[in-house]
Amino acid sequence: MIDLQKDNGVWIVTLNRPEKANSLTKAMLEDLAQIAMSAAGDARVLIFTGKGNVFSAGADLDEARAGLAVDDVWERLSNAVSAAPCLTIAALNGTLAGGAFGMALACDIRIAVPEAKFFYPVMKLGFLPQPSDPRRMAGLIGPARTKMILMSGQRILSDEALRWGLVDRLVARDALVETALELADDARSQSAEHVAEMKQMISETRSISA
Repeated sequence: MIDLQKDNGVWIVTLNRPEKANSLTKAMLEDLAQIAMSAAGDARVLIFTGKGNVFSAGADLDEARAGLAVDDVWERLSNAVSAAPCLTIAALNGTLAGGAFGMALACDIRIAVPEAKFFYPVMKLGFLPQPSDPRRMAGLIGPARTKMILMSGQRILSDEALRWGLVDRLVARDALVETALELADDARSQSAEHVAEMKQMISETRSISA
C-alpha cells in the first residue's frame, strides 16, 4: 500500500490505497516513517504523492476507532519528514484530510491539483491534532487561519489554500509528478551532503527570523 520508486537520488513515495481514499493504517504510517528516516545520506529529494483522486482521507476508520487517531506514530512520521536532510515535496493529487496533514505540513514544498480540498475535522470528532501540526500550520498560514481549519472545521478549496500559503503552487493533474520532478532537478544534480547543508542554512534562517 506504500510504493517506493528510487531514481538517481529522487525517491517517490506513493500512497496506493485508492479504493479507501488512501486512508492510512498504522502499518502504512510505520512504513512511511521508516522511508523518511532512511532517506538520510541517500536521497536528495523525497516526493510524496498518492494514487487516485484523493491524497489521503487521514486515518483508516476501523483503526481510528481502535486508537490509531491518538497514536504517536503520526508525530513520528511528521518529525521524520521534517528531519529528512533532503528536499521534501508533497505532490497532492487530491484532497488532504485529517492526520495526513502532518506529513504534508512537514514537507518543504507543497503542490496540489486544483480539485484538492483541505480539512482537518479534529474539533468535530473530539480529538486533538498531533502536537506539531498546529505549530507548522500556523507557521505557514498564521494562527487565525489555523483556527479556521482546526477549530471551526472549515473546508478550504485549493485557490484559497494557495492564497493563504498552505500550498505553494497549483498544478494540473496530468503534470503533477512531472512538476515535482522539475522542482527536484537542481537538488538531484548535487550531492546529498550539499542538499543537506543548503536545507540546514534555510532552517537556521527561519529560526532566526522567528
